[in-house]
Amino acid sequence: MMNAKPILLGVNIDHVATLRQARYRQVDRTCGRTIEPDPVFLALLAERAGADGITVHLREDRRHIQEDDVRRLRESMATRLNLEMACTPEMVDYALQLGPESVCLVPEGRDEVTTEGGLDVAGQKERVREVIHAMQGAGITTSLFIEADLAQIEVAGELGGPWIELHTGSYANAYHSDRRRSEFDRLCEGSEQAHRAGLTVNAGHGVNYVNIAEVRTLPHLHELNIGHSIICRSLSTGMEAAVREMKTRMGGAGAGGIA
Repeated sequence: MMNAKPILLGVNIDHVATLRQARYRQVDRTCGRTIEPDPVFLALLAERAGADGITVHLREDRRHIQEDDVRRLRESMATRLNLEMACTPEMVDYALQLGPESVCLVPEGRDEVTTEGGLDVAGQKERVREVIHAMQGAGITTSLFIEADLAQIEVAGELGGPWIELHTGSYANAYHSDRRRSEFDRLCEGSEQAHRAGLTVNAGHGVNYVNIAEVRTLPHLHELNIGHSIICRSLSTGMEAAVREMKTRMGGAGAGGIA
């Protein structure tokens, strides 16, 4: 089943900053002089190639994206800034001051390489509800990064947030195994349930240039957030070519961009 509307692409640039921090972690600046690569510059190239938004995760341990990166993005980008954030008072205050177009509430652990698994909204309903209401009051759209679990989706629908982002990592990990079909069916079932609950369905994690052929057929899919695969491809093709190719494989025009 193909979606009637083009699927939007949010490009996650966290791992551009990961590469920079590998060498310049102890430097006060985030760009300029010999400091490279600059995630903001790469984000602007992604926009020029047709990205519909830029996603960053400002982690508690600041392992990649820094506050100065987020500030510069907010000042210079032309599309939509999507801030991934932990469901903590510190990050709520930060988001309210920053004013991104959208936030995505995610789980966060220092021992993980990247975000693994979905947020347990059922286990912290009131805290998540408070964050959603705070964001709504500031005109910020809230998304919940959750598993395609029917109980979690049901609670997400009750909490009043308009968007969810289905965690596609389990499917991506199972892509070359006999669990691929069952994992994809689970995502499809979750998408259908979320749509019936009035939620906008986004997805992300582990989506690449191969599995996108199947991921893009998820029913009611509004947006994909893709980072690692695009950043890896950009090392050989450049960021603009990497974004255009992904847009093409998603079924979009591929050669779009901002005016």
